[in-house]
Parts: sequence; structure tokens; C-alpha cells
Amino acid sequence: MAILTARQTKVGLKTVPLWTKRSGAIRRTYEFKGFMGSIGFVNRVAAKAEKCDHHPDIDIRWNKVTLTLSTHSEGGVTEKDFSLARRCDRIYSRRH
Repeated sequence: MAILTARQTKVGLKTVPLWTKRSGAIRRTYEFKGFMGSIGFVNRVAAKAEKCDHHPDIDIRWNKVTLTLSTHSEGGVTEKDFSLARRCDRIYSRRH
């Protein structure tokens, strides 16, 4: 899977409007009512990511979870990252 160009990445970000590009990755922070909401979300994302064989960097801060996506084997952002970002947004929207 090829790394996306800057233009392709900009177009991809329009499909996940709350995500931003940062240092060769895309990133979003989700907010919850408390720690258990954060952990529940992480568990659901982890299960989906494992099925996709794509593993985000995850930072948990009490009621906030930041996901950072890049395709490590390719060295940058690919369509695989945008696909997982859309799935994560759907997981979040179902619980919120």
C-alpha cells in the first residue's frame, strides 16, 4: 500500500473532519465522561484494529483517548489509516 501524497491526505482528511495530520500520521482525540468510557472505547478500537491488522498508537488520559494512525510498514499515511479512522469515528458515535 502506497503512502498518500500531501494532496491525497488533504482529500482523505475531509472524510474524517475531526482528524488532523501531524508528523507523518493522522490524529484525533476523543473525550468521554470518565475513565471507564475511555477504556471501553479503547477495547472496542483494539478489537476492530486487530481484525484489520492495523494497530494505532493509543494515549489514554483519564477521560480522553488520542489515536495516532500511520502505516508503520510503509512509513507514513495510507488509505488503511483513513479506513481505520472512519471505523473509530463510527465506534465513538455509537456510544456517544
